[in-house]
Order: sequence, then structure tokens, then C-alpha cells
Amino acid sequence: MPSSAPNILLVQVDQLAASFLSAYGNPIAKAPHIDELAGRSVIFESAYTNFALCAPSRFSMLSGRLASEVGAYDNGAEFPSSIPTFAHYLRAAGYHTALIGKMHFVGADQLHGFDERLTTDIYPSGFSWTGDWNETRQAHGNDPRTFTNAGMCLRNVQMDYDDEVAHRCRRKLYDLARSVSINDDQPWHLTVSFTHPHDPYQCRPEHWRRYRDDEIDLPRVGTIAAADADPYSVRLRRQYGLDSFEPTEDQVRTARHGYYGAISYVDDLVGGVLETLRETGLDRNTVVVFTTDHGDMLGERGLWYKRTFFEGASRIPLLVSWPDRFEPARVAANVSLVDLMPTFIDLASGSGRRPEPVDTLDGTSLISLLETGTDPDRDDIVFGENLSEGATAPILMAKRGSSKYVWSGCDPAQLFDLSIDPDELTNRAKDPDYASERAELDALVHGRWDTDELSDLVGASQRRRAFLRQLYAGNQAPDWGYVPPDQASNHVLRDGVTYNDWAYSNVLEADTTQ
Repeated sequence: MPSSAPNILLVQVDQLAASFLSAYGNPIAKAPHIDELAGRSVIFESAYTNFALCAPSRFSMLSGRLASEVGAYDNGAEFPSSIPTFAHYLRAAGYHTALIGKMHFVGADQLHGFDERLTTDIYPSGFSWTGDWNETRQAHGNDPRTFTNAGMCLRNVQMDYDDEVAHRCRRKLYDLARSVSINDDQPWHLTVSFTHPHDPYQCRPEHWRRYRDDEIDLPRVGTIAAADADPYSVRLRRQYGLDSFEPTEDQVRTARHGYYGAISYVDDLVGGVLETLRETGLDRNTVVVFTTDHGDMLGERGLWYKRTFFEGASRIPLLVSWPDRFEPARVAANVSLVDLMPTFIDLASGSGRRPEPVDTLDGTSLISLLETGTDPDRDDIVFGENLSEGATAPILMAKRGSSKYVWSGCDPAQLFDLSIDPDELTNRAKDPDYASERAELDALVHGRWDTDELSDLVGASQRRRAFLRQLYAGNQAPDWGYVPPDQASNHVLRDGVTYNDWAYSNVLEADTTQ
């Protein structure tokens, strides 16, 4: 396999708003490893999630298609095995692929094209998180513990998970380096996916203490009263229990402090992965992609978490580094997570075995933007969807240039001009000066979706899954949870091999010149 087919390392974190990284202008965040990566990367300044919720965002990214195209309507929607993912296409191009960490797969298939999976998933694999447009609040929703329990902790379950993800990723990189040392030049792709800085907004003392209390910023836009807020934001606050609990200023600052600390924590883990890549020499022909699934409102407008098209939840970091080919740069074009699939296919084409997608993809390759910063053949448009609980009808987004248009099946439309209104405070949907822009963006939305059909599809899916969830209530549901094989068994001595043969085999030599 020729070296022109690079290895691909996708590092995905969870719920990281672009505005909380120094690469995107934040002066507070302390994430030196991500900063260092950004310094040698192409930075996409206007990257967006296609669905500001964990599972639909990830299924969309993996398939290169909008979530509605693959039935990913909420966090309890099955990801069908029949949908090819970028792991399938990379395998077709001759790559070895592995998944390490969270991907929130729902359904019996917990691999979706990856050759191997080195950890279990962190969230349920069944229908327990099925969305319901008819419920005001759901049992698995957030509650005031977000604020009353925020702050320092010695340990929590998500730290246990992410430490294991980092460990298994680094061990996999060492194993890949060993295979290269014995002339196995098969290109590889790793997706390593951490769950931080997702709430709870907690961190260990050493990460908390990297920040002074007085340097933690408060939201730029405070809570907007229900009478002045858009109807969906009112419903969303009710979903989160914020209609009956309003965090104090101290609680808001503490939660944001914990979020900053969680960013520093996951930055340490990312730094360890990148250091292993470097010290093994694998960095020399590896494309590193860093991103997230969606952002977090962190109190802006009185909103928290995700599931909205406001910038805090929908604008995400996207960094791409390949030192031998892509010069560090900043790209202003609108891009989104569905663009990763065609980009990976283009990168893999150096293998001489370019797989052609069997479906029409919703994304466009980023290669031209990565190489030159421009792409004259690309439409500067990204689409987004919100079909989960609280929506009550499809809520759909089209962003072109600096204009963001949000159409809803039950609420008034919204149009924001981010070039002059970055905080999205003025809805220009009824502004006569923007009538032409609104009409064009509305046409894009209705040209992309049959909104009545989509509403019917979501409702039918919710009813089916709610029936199955109720049928299998308690401990009767099929167990689709993934239990990974014990990779440690490959690193220990077993009968039939002498000690010295084992101890001196597969040694990865250190580079003594560094």
C-alpha cells in the first residue's frame, strides 16, 4: 500500500462549544495541547453540527448524510446496519479501522463497519431514550443537579471512562507502530471519542485550580424572559427543568468553571494521544482531525446543554492537520460534520482503491479548502435538523454566508445576520430589508425537506420505539451493550512460549536521536 494513503486519526470530544477554545478567540481556556494542534492545523471558523444532539450528530457524521436520511431522530433512534459509514468505505480502501470510546450506537450493531472496537459505549444501546414530541419533560432529561453538584470532585464515572479510552488508544498506537516496524504498511484509521467536557460540569482539583474564580466569565447574554424568548427556547427550558429552577450567578459561574476544568482535563488526554503518535513516528503520515459532536449553551440566553441552533450549541471546532500537505490556515467557509465522510474517501484514494459511495452524500469533501482555502465548486451552505423531544415538529436550519435561517413546523421562523448580530438577538425574519434573503433560504429548506412527510416519519418512529420500550420495561429488553475483548490478553505470557522469546519480542525501539 503506497504511503500516499495517510493514516487518519479522528479525535472527537463531546459537547465542546467552539467559543470555549483559544483557537476560536477564548482568552480563558487552558488547553495547551489542543492549542498546539490548532497551531499546525487548518482551522474551520464556521463549522457546524448537523444535529445538536449526541447520537443523531454522530450517525450523521459517520454516514455523511443528514440524520433524517438514516432515521436518527433522537438519542434513542436505531442506527441501521444497512447504512454504510466512513469505516466501511475506509475498509474498502484497504484501511484497518478501530473505534475507541463513545459513539452512542443504538441497536444490535455496535461496530458499524469498524474492524474492531476497543471499549464499550458509555450510553444505552436500546430505546430507553426515545424522544416524544408529546411529553413536556422526559425522565432522562437534565435537572438542577447540573448546578447543585457542579464543581470539584476527586472522581466521577465519566473520568473513569475517558481515562480508559485514552489508555486503550495509546496502547493501540503502540501496537500499530510495532506492526509498521515489521513491514506491515497497511494504512489505518482510528476514531478516539471522549465524553468530556459533557456535563456534569465537574473536574478534578488540579484542573479546577488552573482557573481562578474571578477569571471565569459569565454568559454574554443573560436569561431572556419567557415573554420575550422564542417559543422553542421556552419549551427547551421546560424540558431541562429551568422553568422551575433558575441557577444563581454563583451557580452559573461554578458550572462554567467546571466546564473549563473539564476542557483542561480532556486536553491532557488528547495531549497524551498526540504525544504517543509523535514518539512512535506515526505522526509523519497521519492526518489528525479534531472535532466534537455539538456545543453547549453554558447559560447563554438562560439555555444550557444543546438541542438548539443558536451558536453555542451548533457551532463546533474543526481542526485538520497534515504537516506534509496542509499549511496552517483559517477557513471561513461554512462546513459541517457530514463533510468528513467524503473528505476521508478522498484522503484514502491514495491507496489506489477509491470506494464510490452507494448513496448520495449530503457532505462535500474539504480537500480543496484544506489545500487552498477556497473551493469554487462548493455551495457555502450547511443544513441542520432538530427532531428530538421538545421540538414537537421538525425544526430545520439553513446557513448561507453569515445568514442563519431556522424554519419550524410549529413556531415562527427566525433569521439572524451573524455578521452584525453574533449574539443572535435580532430576528430579521419579518424585516423587509431581509425579505429576499428569507425567501431564498426558505426555498432551500423546502427544497431539501418534505416537511409534512418528515413529521409523519418522526411520529411513526417515536410510536414504534415507545411501544417496544414499554413492552421491554425493566430488565427484559435485549442486551445490545458491547463488551470489548480483553486486549490486555495480547500482552501477557501464556503457555507454550518461553519467557525470553516473549519478553524480547515486539519491542518498539526508542529514537535515541531525540
